[in-house]
Amino acid sequence: MLVDSHCHLNFIDLADFNNNLSEVIQRAKENGVQHFLTVCVELSDYPQLEAIAAAYSNINISVGVHPNSEMDTPVTATLLCDLAANPACIAIGETGLDYYRTLTDEAQEMQRARFREHIKAALITSKPLIIHTRQAAEDTLLLMAEENAQNIGGVMHCFAEDLDIARRAIDLNFYISFSGIVTFKNAVALQEVAKQIPLDRMLIETDSPYLAPVPFRGKQNHPALVKHVAEAIAELRGIDYETIARITTDNFYRCFKINEPSPRFY
Repeated sequence: MLVDSHCHLNFIDLADFNNNLSEVIQRAKENGVQHFLTVCVELSDYPQLEAIAAAYSNINISVGVHPNSEMDTPVTATLLCDLAANPACIAIGETGLDYYRTLTDEAQEMQRARFREHIKAALITSKPLIIHTRQAAEDTLLLMAEENAQNIGGVMHCFAEDLDIARRAIDLNFYISFSGIVTFKNAVALQEVAKQIPLDRMLIETDSPYLAPVPFRGKQNHPALVKHVAEAIAELRGIDYETIARITTDNFYRCFKINEPSPRFY
């Protein structure tokens, strides 16, 4: 069985699924996906995520604000902790640093301050972090260390950095999560990471509806396609698909400190 450790179910265009989220879940089930973590990027979306989690016992949620999201009010650890009280919430994030479109010192400093608040909330709630980093790996790792993120750990989501960054994140008690990017022909450095890191520190995800894996690249992504990520990693490592599926599933439950869900699907 598989887990999609990072998806955005509330962003999927349901027109492809008869306007019914249950069809997304059912199609994933038919491809062996047993559990989903749907991730928050805007606090205004959080009530919708709570409603999704209430309707499906095999869906968990996170609470957080993407580094590129604009907020009229400050994001504080206290606010995040209050929202994370929902039992379905198992993680803080996604959070982190993204300098790709954030070019000014002021904007980058705002991201760093918000990131620190997320780490504080994770430490207070004992809920792992979901970290996004883009063109900011050194600052991300530095801030993680400064704020003692290793004391709670979590996942480097949709990892797209090199092997050195992966090993340093693992040293900080983080898992490395691979998305459909690992199936792309030009992702040679990332494929090397997938070959080299310890299996007990690996997760898989879709980041759906984005980054559909080959052979669906360019189309809408959805959790059923996480199977192709697992298959690609199995091929890269020269081991069987079932081993990757089992290990990444076990890693998910260990990382997020939850029991396996009841076998109830909708």
